[in-house]
Amino acid sequence: MAHPPAETPGCAVLPPDDPEWSPRERAVLLFLFRGDEVLLIRKKRGLGAGKINGPGGRIDPGETPEQAALRETREEVGLAARNIREAGQLFFQFADGHSIHCTVFTGLEWSGEPVETAEADPFWAPLAALPFDAMWADDRHWFPAMLGERYFRGYFTFDGEAMTGARVDEAPGVR
Repeated sequence: MAHPPAETPGCAVLPPDDPEWSPRERAVLLFLFRGDEVLLIRKKRGLGAGKINGPGGRIDPGETPEQAALRETREEVGLAARNIREAGQLFFQFADGHSIHCTVFTGLEWSGEPVETAEADPFWAPLAALPFDAMWADDRHWFPAMLGERYFRGYFTFDGEAMTGARVDEAPGVR
């Protein structure tokens, strides 16, 4: 049973069943958890440079989303994650025409220690004090579902870095 969608009043929202929508990019995010902390990064370059996010990036041709999440995490922070689980899907439409479909993963197992790279500066953030003010605006909408282990599908519209619409559908207990 899905929760009623959370919507931002007065904003255009990408409908979940729009048959015309197709992403220009496919991407992934992977959030690793250690006790009551989550591994985040300050992104150094590319879309969202300067913002805080999780390790992730584009899916390469021939890769599955899971393979991309493992590769991107190794490249961005030096960790070899394993036994990751899909937590949800994010769909982004930007006013300039760019669009992204992102698969979000979570994990509790990895080897190595986080290291800073040319792409990312990693740090452990307490779950009780997540730095939402330095993150993309959509994170406030879907992070609670991820943290509550509820599968989610989030639909967001942006004009530059300003979020103009948000909708999150959740399915409790679905993984």
